[in-house]
Amino acid sequence: MTGEVQNGPRALTVGRSDGRIWGMSSAERLSRIYRRLGLIETPAVDLSHAVVAVDAGWVFDESLIKALADREGAVLVDDAGRAVAVHAPADLAYAATEALNGGTDPSGLDPRLTRLTALELGSAYNSALRKREPPVLERLTPETVRAVEKRLFQGSYKGVTDFVTKYVWPAPARVVTRWCALAKMTPNQVTFIGFVMVLAATWLFWQGHFGWGLVCAWIMTFLDTVDGKLARVTLTSSKWGNVFDHGIDLVHPPFWWWAWFVGVYAVGQEIPYAALSLAIVVGGYVAQRVEEGIFLALFKLEMHAWRPFDSFFRLITARRNPNLILLTACALVGRPDLGFTLVAIWTAVCFVVHAIQILQGLVAPKGSIQSWLAK
Repeated sequence: MTGEVQNGPRALTVGRSDGRIWGMSSAERLSRIYRRLGLIETPAVDLSHAVVAVDAGWVFDESLIKALADREGAVLVDDAGRAVAVHAPADLAYAATEALNGGTDPSGLDPRLTRLTALELGSAYNSALRKREPPVLERLTPETVRAVEKRLFQGSYKGVTDFVTKYVWPAPARVVTRWCALAKMTPNQVTFIGFVMVLAATWLFWQGHFGWGLVCAWIMTFLDTVDGKLARVTLTSSKWGNVFDHGIDLVHPPFWWWAWFVGVYAVGQEIPYAALSLAIVVGGYVAQRVEEGIFLALFKLEMHAWRPFDSFFRLITARRNPNLILLTACALVGRPDLGFTLVAIWTAVCFVVHAIQILQGLVAPKGSIQSWLAK
């Protein structure tokens, strides 16, 4: 969140909608966006400042309001060509706001005002979520609430992630995210429940109670999807929440694998080349994250967003969820020892693949390393 821009444009919401999304009215959602962008919201036009006037009858991607605030003279229009927002200079602020509120296109007031579509004003590529998708701009009515919520939820999802997160969790996560929003739960509360599941899974794995440990582990991975989506759709993300969530995500997997290793011996099984396997699984996880950091530092791009293959490989690379699939399958047939061995082998393979990706980047022509999703 940025600080308020005292000399910047003032934000003003016009119009209304009877629909509520994620427990908020459109006007409440816009107020959250203004605060996150550091815009000062006013109840009426301030003739000494430019104005960003937005019609609450539509639902806007936060990125669109940000782009509008940065582009004086822009008139945002929807797919049908209707003006839904405007950034007017101070001398046109009142007339442009009145025109927007009355359903008239403000661009006809002055040549300085230019009509732009969502794609012309914003961008289809979201680097933070590593995906290519048009920014959200949807009409909100009581009849379109579910469709708009679905669209916002879809827009909150990362485009490049693991197989389970991308293909298994979306449908149930949207339902649970809505429940959490209506119950006024915060993303940090969901993250804390996930953290409790992390501790429970670690203890259960250590004791050799793999079945219950896996139940806790999968609940945690599901809640890890819910908390991020809840933060994005309700516009309640924070620096602390981001650190809390990503800190847990980054740190806990090696402890789970170590606990699983101990648990295998607790149930009377053994792991071939035990010390080497443990070093590969735990050290390999850390090494792969280092490899990703090296790629990002060298090329200013996430490794998995470079080429189609890199995005595909992120679906199955030896991170938490793909490893849990291997461990779950082997635990179901009574072979947690084999599960650990398979994770060790897959971790070693993925480490080599990531090393090759870095080498390919180093020999690629200068300036050619760009995300295929942005093209």
